[in-house]
Amino acid sequence: MSNPEQPQDSFAGHSLAGRKQPVVDDVALRILSILRNNGRISMAALAERVNVSRASVYNRVEQMTKSGVITGFSADIDPEAVGLGICALVFVTVHPQSWNRFRAGVMQIPDIEYCAITTGEHDAMLLIRSVDIGDVHDFVTGVIAARPEVKSVVSVVVLDEVIRRKTVLPSDIPDQSSESRRLGMTRFTTAGTGRDGITTR
Repeated sequence: MSNPEQPQDSFAGHSLAGRKQPVVDDVALRILSILRNNGRISMAALAERVNVSRASVYNRVEQMTKSGVITGFSADIDPEAVGLGICALVFVTVHPQSWNRFRAGVMQIPDIEYCAITTGEHDAMLLIRSVDIGDVHDFVTGVIAARPEVKSVVSVVVLDEVIRRKTVLPSDIPDQSSESRRLGMTRFTTAGTGRDGITTR
């Protein structure tokens, strides 16, 4: 049941299992879809494309920014154009009881573009970019593998980044029947000891 005191023009957020689960309506999704591709668009142009008032668009953007739905605005940079033409994925296995030190350590390494704690054979995945293969080798062996928390490391060089999408929105995902959403033979491995309490952003 809707709250009669809540404006039609707003959205709300709530927490589920400790993670933010924003609830946005169709207008908010249209705003986000445009902003992810053009963060420099004016409020007037954005309002015209979404077909709502400028004041409404401005308030929604402000509200989504304050609530953390919009986390910032930045320029998209082509890594190859700035000399970082080599991309590699580094899969890391961490010693038990070393998670806090590992997390704190990797957060201080500027070479790492992305880090995720994962299920499966390995415990974490890092994405790094480099000038050449030699630099990848030096980083993996001299920086990551040398950390005392790290038990083993496997690295793979990315040959072609086929898709590099910006944030996927719920409106991008087509409706599917519950039958087509079945996992089938997909098998998930539970997180290792100590990983269940780790959250990443």
